[in-house]
Amino acid sequence: MAGLVSADLERRLRALEDRAEIAELIARYGPAVDSADAAEVSALWAADGTYRFDDTVLDADGIRTLVDLPSHREYLRRGCAHVLSAPRIEIDGDTAVAVTHSVVLLRDGDHWEAERVSANRWELVRTTNGWRVRERRNHLLDGDAVARELLAP
Repeated sequence: MAGLVSADLERRLRALEDRAEIAELIARYGPAVDSADAAEVSALWAADGTYRFDDTVLDADGIRTLVDLPSHREYLRRGCAHVLSAPRIEIDGDTAVAVTHSVVLLRDGDHWEAERVSANRWELVRTTNGWRVRERRNHLLDGDAVARELLAP
């Protein structure tokens, strides 16, 4: 009986640790891009990871240069904040899916306006260095069914 309790406790503890690590990984994204820390942004992704937004697909090299895109540099110049909701996380062994909303706020005078409001689906993989993003898909919440599908379980 004690062995069963111990195994169940170990399984539950690992699930909690995985959830906490994944949530922390996603939470690091906003501060990393808002501080133009290309190394930190890149470190969130697996070596073969991708990031899809709008009509753009970035591979590992593109993810490293994300903070240098002209549109992102303009966001930084104006004052921006990439804000993500708490993730809904589903773990299946060494893979996971997390779903979030994201808002990019841009400064306009003495206030901030929502520039982008998006649905996000993060597909993650456990690596020897911990959880990393295998693929992130981001789509504007503009009424298109694609965005709603990203939010679905």
